[in-house]
Amino acid sequence: MELAFAVVIGALTASGVYLMLRARTFPVVVGLTMLSYGVNLFLFSSGRLATGGQPIIGSAETYSDPLPQALVLTAIVIGFAMTAFVVVLSLRSLADNDNDDHVNGRVPEQDSTLQDQEQEGANT
Repeated sequence: MELAFAVVIGALTASGVYLMLRARTFPVVVGLTMLSYGVNLFLFSSGRLATGGQPIIGSAETYSDPLPQALVLTAIVIGFAMTAFVVVLSLRSLADNDNDDHVNGRVPEQDSTLQDQEQEGANT
C-alpha cells in the first residue's frame, strides 16, 4: 500500500509540475490543483497508513494520528476556494484579452493590418 501511495504522489507531483510549466492559463490551473492533491496525499500518508485504527490513544492497540487528517481536510477546503478564484481570474483575463497565453507576462503582438484597422476606426 505504501508503494502505491508513493507512485500516486510522484505521478501527481510530476504531472502538476509539467502542467505548471505550460504557457497557457488553464493547464497552469490544473497543474496547481494536481500538485495540491499530491501534497494532500503526502500529508495524509505522514499520519501512518493504517486501516481500522482508532483516532484516540489508549482505546485500541493501534491508533491513527488525527492531525494529518485535519490538515488535509483544511487544505482541501482552502485549495478548492483558491482554485475557484484562479479559474474566475483566468476567465476574466481570457475575456479581456481574447487570449489565454499570458502566463509568461508578455502580450502577443497583433498583426499590423489589425492595428491599422483599429487606428482607422478610432480616427473616424
